This record gives sequence, structure tokens and C-alpha cells, in this order.
Amino acid sequence: MSKRRKNQRAEAAPRREKIRDVFVPRPFEGLADEPEWIALRELVPAASAPLRLTPDLVEEHGDRPVTLATVLPMAAPAMTKPDGRVFIGLQRHQQSGDVSRDLADALLCALRTEPGGAVTVPPLPGPGPRLQDILVDGPLEITMHDGFEFWLDPGAADDPTVQASLERANAAIYPTVKLAAARAAYWCQVPEKAHVRWVLGDDEDAALDALSRLSAAGALTLGEGTKFAGMFRAHGRLAPVWDLPEDVPAAEWEEPVAAFAKRYADALAEKEPLDAAGRRARQGLLGRQLTLR
Repeated sequence: MSKRRKNQRAEAAPRREKIRDVFVPRPFEGLADEPEWIALRELVPAASAPLRLTPDLVEEHGDRPVTLATVLPMAAPAMTKPDGRVFIGLQRHQQSGDVSRDLADALLCALRTEPGGAVTVPPLPGPGPRLQDILVDGPLEITMHDGFEFWLDPGAADDPTVQASLERANAAIYPTVKLAAARAAYWCQVPEKAHVRWVLGDDEDAALDALSRLSAAGALTLGEGTKFAGMFRAHGRLAPVWDLPEDVPAAEWEEPVAAFAKRYADALAEKEPLDAAGRRARQGLLGRQLTLR
């Protein structure tokens, strides 16, 4: 290897290390509804929830209503309305290694923007506050939407250009229902298939062991006609996914999901190490895991 190449590699190593240092594997850690934040970020097409600013921000910027949205027009990070309302979008294109810092920066930029003005957000924020620093924490009051009309001001849909854009956005939404049987559990229907996706709020290793015990016992399905499809790994939490018959409505899965949640809680409470069957099941589950970032 040439001396120049060695020097290049030596210089690149600290840069790679720096990139790794800023990556936050659990950006929503510490928030009361961490699994729901993850679900809205990764699994839910159209939903919103009100957010509460800390008293110091209210004093500085006024009591402007803030709404968390799964996605905003053109995947924008934030927008303001003429009446002072602020929206921040969870699902956006550009991001750093800390999603919480990205979202907090977008929210602060929106608060500094005049109502109705275009919000300018830097692609990569520097050091600064995170969501955990600027929000009054608590459970999210989530509203599911069949379309993105909640983006619009009254009368905006009368504009043919706006209406056409809205129709294109709505066409990308697949039917999704928030289940009451478990926190951060959602039924959804995609072409020719339906799923239940559930973001677990427990430590990854503990959750994986619990799922492995259930798999070894043949208790990993949601009932007849269902199949455990695998898991997403997102923001430091696991999200198991089940394939379901497409013709069974969402309400029919409340009881099976509640029953599975009970089996999962019992398996999670077991403290003995996995036996041989459980260890084999664990390896099988790891092979069906997909990491989302």
C-alpha cells in the first residue's frame, strides 16, 4: 500500500469514528411514549398528535399550537400556518445521526418563523436541545387520518393544483388502524395482504428472548390463518410483524393481539436462560430481522 493511501485511510478513520459517535440508537429514549414515536416515524402513513412546549418556550414564542405529523407536504421537516400553528414532520429526507435533535431543531426553526412563512431548516443541525428538552412529556394523543386534508387551511382544497397534489399524496396511503389491544400496535392492509405491526417497548435482548420462548413453544402466531413474518429493528426497539388474511377487518384482531400480549408478558417475565430450543428459535428470529434507520 502506498504511503499516500495509508495517510488517506488514517485520516478517514477518525472521521468514521466521529460519524459513529453522533449516531443515537434510541433517539426517543426517555419520552413516555417511545414506542408510539417509533411507530409514527416508521410504520404509520397518516397520523397526527398535539405536542406541548415547555414553559420557557411558551414564554419566548407564545403559546403556539404544535402538531406532530407523520409526514408533511414534500416531506418537509416543518411548516407554519397563518394563524400561528406549527407542524413538524417525523418522516423526512435529510437527517443526522440523532433524530430527536433533528426534530427539535426543525421545531425551533418553525417557532422562529413568522406565522405563515416558509420554514428554513439546516440539513444537519449542530449541537443543541433535543425533543426531550423542549417538550412537556406525556402520552401522545394520536389521531389517525384517512388522508392528508389535515395539512390544509380552510378553502385551500378549492385550488385545483392543491387538490391534485393532495390526491396524489392520499393515493399513497394504505389503510391503517391503531389497535387498542396493545400500545403501538397497528393493523394495516397493503395489496393482497394485511399485517399487524407492533413496536415493543422493552429492551431488545429481553424482547427477543421472550419472542424466542414463544416461538419454541409454537405460540408466536395470532391464530389460524396467520403467520409470524419477522421483525423490524427500529431506533433501538423491536417491531414484530404478522401476516394476516386480507379479508378480516381490523376490529377482529383486537382479541388475538390482546391474547398474544398476555403470552408475551408472561414470557418476558421468565428469568431462566433460554433452553436449546429457545436458542435455536432465537437464531431463526435474528435471521428474519430487518433494521430500519
